[in-house]
Amino acid sequence: MKIEDALKFYLEYIEKELNYSDLTKDNYKRDILLYKEFLDIYGYNYLKINKNEIMDYLKYLDGFKYSSKSIGRNLSSLRSFYTYLIEIKIIDTNIFKRIRNPKVSKKLPNYLSVVEVENVLDEIHEETKEDIRNKCLFELLYSTGMRVSEVSDIKIRDIDFDEKSIRVMGKGSKERIVYYGDKLNNILHKYLRVRNEFNLSKDNQFLFINKLGNKLSRQSIEYIIDKIMLTSEVNHKISPHTLRHTYATHLLDNGADLRSVQELLGHDSLDTTEIYTHISNERLRTEYMKYHPNRDRE
Repeated sequence: MKIEDALKFYLEYIEKELNYSDLTKDNYKRDILLYKEFLDIYGYNYLKINKNEIMDYLKYLDGFKYSSKSIGRNLSSLRSFYTYLIEIKIIDTNIFKRIRNPKVSKKLPNYLSVVEVENVLDEIHEETKEDIRNKCLFELLYSTGMRVSEVSDIKIRDIDFDEKSIRVMGKGSKERIVYYGDKLNNILHKYLRVRNEFNLSKDNQFLFINKLGNKLSRQSIEYIIDKIMLTSEVNHKISPHTLRHTYATHLLDNGADLRSVQELLGHDSLDTTEIYTHISNERLRTEYMKYHPNRDRE
């Protein structure tokens, strides 16, 4: 069977049997066509590919300056394709399962210092109901580490005011509990007192609402945070997700257990959370190089 025929059957399989989206199907198709292009150039047989020839393919991809992440995705597409070839009894083994994805270098996320957070909060005046809402929004993002989409979906009934906790529905419909302290508690109650001054319908139970009384969307939250940061003295780029990074970093800086932070953030894997330990370590290194008297003595 020619590879183009196998690809045609494979794409029909992932669409009809696996219900993959058109976007996912297009990504698989693009990756496998790139692989076919390589096979045609080198004269390799896709049914008899060996490890050395796959190493040639990785060099081929590297020649296009593809990132480690892109190469890893391409290999994942080929693993899936070859698994299908086994299922339809075209081949016996999936050699791509023996090939590891290249290690992806993790870019350390941006975050605010404690002083920067305090300065931004101090700069948000409480002159209007929108000011109070926006200050509550900023404080909540920092105090809970919630994702923007999660904050947008908070309903008042999700908040336990006695326990100072919020029930969150995260990615994959996974529920978790996040906690907050007195600072958020104070501004939260202040906001709830003015919330009814918005054009509010009785059946709207979402915590954060806009001028029309509708739920504050993810895009609106991002716009509000951008606007807050434009008037602040913080020089580096800040987004709502930066406050999530800040939350995690400050917890670890102050001695929080890594697994506890994982649970609070709603991460499936501890590997995702571990990047914040690198931030803390880099901060400690910076402090050492800045202040220790023997840092540059021979």
